Amino acid sequence: MKIGSIKSIIVLILIELFCGNLSAQNLLKINKIEVSGNSKTKEEIILRELNFKLGDSLSTIDIEKYIEKSKQNLINTNLFLTVNILYNSSDQFTDVYIALKERWYLVVLPELLLADRSFNEWWYERNRDLTRLTYGINAKHFNLSGNNDQLKAKIMGGFIPYFELSYAKPYIDKRKRIGIRTGVFYSSQRTMAYRTWNDKLDFFVSEKRMRERKGAIFELRLRNALYNFHSINLGYTNTTLADTITRLNPNYFETNTNNQKVFSFTYDYRFDQRDNRQYPLKGRLLYTQLSNFYVKGGYNQTNIFGLYSLFQPLKKSFFWESSARVKFSNPKKQYYPLITGLGYSNNLVRGYELYVIDGQHYSLWKNTLKYELLKKEFNLKKIIKLSQFSTLPLAIYPNAYFDFGYIKNYYPIYSNSKLSNKLLKGGGLGLDIVTWYNSNVKMYYSINQMGERKFFFGISRDI
Repeated sequence: MKIGSIKSIIVLILIELFCGNLSAQNLLKINKIEVSGNSKTKEEIILRELNFKLGDSLSTIDIEKYIEKSKQNLINTNLFLTVNILYNSSDQFTDVYIALKERWYLVVLPELLLADRSFNEWWYERNRDLTRLTYGINAKHFNLSGNNDQLKAKIMGGFIPYFELSYAKPYIDKRKRIGIRTGVFYSSQRTMAYRTWNDKLDFFVSEKRMRERKGAIFELRLRNALYNFHSINLGYTNTTLADTITRLNPNYFETNTNNQKVFSFTYDYRFDQRDNRQYPLKGRLLYTQLSNFYVKGGYNQTNIFGLYSLFQPLKKSFFWESSARVKFSNPKKQYYPLITGLGYSNNLVRGYELYVIDGQHYSLWKNTLKYELLKKEFNLKKIIKLSQFSTLPLAIYPNAYFDFGYIKNYYPIYSNSKLSNKLLKGGGLGLDIVTWYNSNVKMYYSINQMGERKFFFGISRDI
């Protein structure tokens, strides 16, 4: 056979394969996108979250994936209680119909907070002392102008008097890529933690004001793709201490002054493909942060933080979650308020909830196996007439978990630390209950490598 004939046959095969593939996929052009149920939210905010736009051509094979991803994106705006996306195809065109149920956007609630890091620390370490409560009003509008912009005001009294006012708008440009956030705050304290000792916070009790903090932030945000988020945060904090605190802990500011002014610069990058940001079961999250703290009249500090989380559905209603975190900071010697080791927020080895472990660097690996025992929506229209509260979602996930962590502390003598500079291990069994407005109730029983066993409780909510 001649070379020319061979080439012709190859070309014909490629054409057949290509054309056959296109024919099998049956490309459908998006002819119409119709949105309903958005009485407050602007339509362009909704269309911004879709994985397709008017005029795009999608294959019949992939259209379901695009629809599902778009639905997840809309849910993750936290603007809607329910999202349904349907499509109707005919010939080479398809019409898309988006039906939404908006949340109750204005929330003005009395708020009762604990002055401690968590409910568990208050329950076990502070003898359930009711004088350590902070109370007041928390007002927030989640969708002020219909553009997913948020206005927040918080006025608190009690153990830690606190005031905060902030405003955030996700998009200020026509392309809907650039957003801003700005705010001011003020707080004062009488009783306060002045050091970490034996991996626990030491408090000084006083009727006089021991610390006063005030400051402001401005943040510029960029969302250059559906799942890519960047932010630059500029902050200023002015902290004044009573002389008593600097005498009790000369390392608090590490100088003879009782006042510290800190200018901060923080850059965040987040790649977020979770199906639900409040309680994800599928997807992945990559988060990195570079922060610099410029202390007037003192030395500066740089922190680098990274997190990667994977959420994987398994067979028969099982789900796997794994998260790795690392932090590096410089210099080795740091001001006490700027030392952030293990023990705050979710940066802890489960089983060590009652400990604060200071250090400059740490690594953390958390793993959870979950089982979906129940996931259902209950219709409460006969009881509750407000549409925003007439549907009760309820999901229950029994789980088992195990964590590993290590924190490097160059100056353990300052906190008499016994848990830094060693591998930490913890695990246990838990139960998660997810309901209205992404409220998440956690109950779990943990054990750590020191043989300590305790029942812990936590709750988080999105309002």
